[in-house]
Amino acid sequence: MNKILLFLFFQFSLLNTNNVFAQPKNEFRGVWIATVSNIDWPLNKDFNTASQKAEFIRQLDLHKQNGMNAVVVQVRPSADAFYPSPHEPWSQWLTGTQGKAPSPYYDPLQFMIEETHKRGMEFHAWANPYRANFNIRTASIAANHPTRTNPEWFVTYGDKKYFDPGNKEAQKFVVKVIRDMVKRYKIDAVHMDDYFYPYRIAGREFPDATSYRKYGNGMLKDEWRRSNVDSIIVALSKAIKEERSDCRFGISPFGVWRNKKDDPDGSETKAGVTNYDDLYADILLWLKNDWIDYVAPQLYWEIGHPLADFEVLLDWWANRTFGKHCYIGIGIYRAGSNNAWRDKTQLPRMIDMLRKYPQVQGAIYYSSKIFKNNPNGWNDSLRHNYHKHSAIVPPMAWIDDTPPPPPVFKTNFDQKDSTLTTTFFIPVDEDIRNIAIYRLEKDRYDLGANNVHLLIPYSTDARFVLKMDDIQKEKGYQYFVTAVNKNNVESEAQMLFSFVTTPFVNE
Repeated sequence: MNKILLFLFFQFSLLNTNNVFAQPKNEFRGVWIATVSNIDWPLNKDFNTASQKAEFIRQLDLHKQNGMNAVVVQVRPSADAFYPSPHEPWSQWLTGTQGKAPSPYYDPLQFMIEETHKRGMEFHAWANPYRANFNIRTASIAANHPTRTNPEWFVTYGDKKYFDPGNKEAQKFVVKVIRDMVKRYKIDAVHMDDYFYPYRIAGREFPDATSYRKYGNGMLKDEWRRSNVDSIIVALSKAIKEERSDCRFGISPFGVWRNKKDDPDGSETKAGVTNYDDLYADILLWLKNDWIDYVAPQLYWEIGHPLADFEVLLDWWANRTFGKHCYIGIGIYRAGSNNAWRDKTQLPRMIDMLRKYPQVQGAIYYSSKIFKNNPNGWNDSLRHNYHKHSAIVPPMAWIDDTPPPPPVFKTNFDQKDSTLTTTFFIPVDEDIRNIAIYRLEKDRYDLGANNVHLLIPYSTDARFVLKMDDIQKEKGYQYFVTAVNKNNVESEAQMLFSFVTTPFVNE
């Protein structure tokens, strides 16, 4: 007859969680999901509610399997909305016709947030600040679109319409749109990309002469344009924090701020376009002044690129974060596009490089659809190596550093199924995102020096199960548990159970 002797010890213990190691315990692992022109989602000409939902869930589950812990989803691609907005019409890329609601009706933004949070992942709402009409020849434009209701706010440049960044009323409108979204939806962050002033069109000047005459106040035009972008960033930052102090604000700029030939603080690059000189976006100023919480520079070039080397730019940005978070934008979509991107080691080497910098807290991959094809086997590399262990998104101490209460748990042995099941709940009203399980070798109780064994999305039925067949392998291991709140702050750790002696004794 076998007697199962399980030595289960429950105790509270405060453990250090701040060490850094080869595969970080805290790391941002995000994916961009672009909706403009149906790049990633919804699929082209898929206007069916059920299949749109199914496709988003498929992509979300794939990213979860690849070890990602965040998605950055484009919800305002062109002064339109993937949610019922009181200010802008439904997006044409959702239903085929701008202003037309989905049928059967659903709120895509609410649906996506719920599905993302259900998996213990973050949802960053990606909004394009100034683009208003993606193509003046072919776009579907509703009667209530702001280009029709307030045409004086806009200028045409190339085949697109843009809010005039120098128009004060246009600035106020954009801030109002973002404020409304933050107020009504439990997004984790507002995310904006590189399209401030648009990329230059050769031989054409951006047509903002009227607003420059009205508002220029004697400034040089380049300085005035930068001040316009600065002012909307300040206004957005203020509005976001007024609505929800824990909602983050991130910017994903073009990968080169300035070339060294134009500025001694610039990077050793020869980029034909820069943020500061062409897009009028002074990212470093925004970081210095605490207007944004994170920067995600788009370093879509390969290692060793002759004009914009990934390694050179990684080092440059890592040393200019000014205490804010930095997530490196990686152009995984380029897989197979040239010899460098056909090299299976390209992505692994990039991850190894960025993990050497404590100032860099992770990466965001562009874009979602490429992962369906497992380019260069990189899905496998992430799952089995670089993202083998779950990671908690790094907390931002300047937003919140208050630990949540530790989880309360109950463990039951089911003799019929031969399983040991632990259920969890939080004793007070606290917004908990995940339950973190640590499996530690005997006498190695430093959570900061160990990877998360399992990250369980928290719900009222969150549970951790050990089968008896597996428990035989647990000699010498101890399990600890923490609660992780929506701001990614961990609770004190509790010992869940410990197998301090041989767990099975035969008689």
